[in-house]
Amino acid sequence: MILTIDIGNTNIVFGLADEKEWLKIWRIQTDSQKTADEYEVIFSSLFSSFGVSINEIKRTVLSSVVPSLIRPFREMLLHLLGEAPLLVEPAIYDQLPVEILSRDEIGTDIVADATAAFMRYGGPCMVIDFGTAITFTTISETGRILGVAIVPGLMTALKSLTGNTAQLRDVQLLAPPSVLGDNTIHAIQSGLVLGFAGLVDSMVDRTESELGVKLTVIATGGLSSVLKNISRRIQLIDENLTMDGLKYMADHLSA
Repeated sequence: MILTIDIGNTNIVFGLADEKEWLKIWRIQTDSQKTADEYEVIFSSLFSSFGVSINEIKRTVLSSVVPSLIRPFREMLLHLLGEAPLLVEPAIYDQLPVEILSRDEIGTDIVADATAAFMRYGGPCMVIDFGTAITFTTISETGRILGVAIVPGLMTALKSLTGNTAQLRDVQLLAPPSVLGDNTIHAIQSGLVLGFAGLVDSMVDRTESELGVKLTVIATGGLSSVLKNISRRIQLIDENLTMDGLKYMADHLSA
């Protein structure tokens, strides 16, 4: 059994998989103040409630865009499982089927996305990851990451909007009945959901125009389904793409 962990700025997503499929995927809130011991309690409790023995876990892969949590997680996994995880970092990039640009700057979640997308869908393609930020990662037909664009995520934009205005409040991220918002909730939904759909479509159009190629466009991340059937350019939604990329590393890479 393989354990994959993706530490993001907002959530930590981790899952257990066997040779064929994902058995369980959990999502907990990221807390950089928690210690290795505290995270061990959380992981042990969730594994126990799912009926999994830690002895069944044969390999672990760790990806983190929160540097301060790498050490606590390595310590936690070493104590819990008896061995350190395979860490997604520049030292392993030469073993991947994709060519990485700006190795010391690119997010490890983006590397995982690109790996899974290229292996599953081929290139040229674009992965749009809807997280704390929305990242647009373009991969060539030969597997080279050509570039990345980053904008604030949907929830980040919503929190910024409602947190800095006296009369606006949190709303569900759903498509409104009309672009012409007739109340506060519909006005926010129009601006965010329909507005971000336009942003996504424009970014894909501009990228294709600059490259002179058609892209397979894959959306992933916790909020990827928000723009389903709203964006005209999103072709596929693959919510576990990042985890699949980490699983590929566990299956094919050496430490």
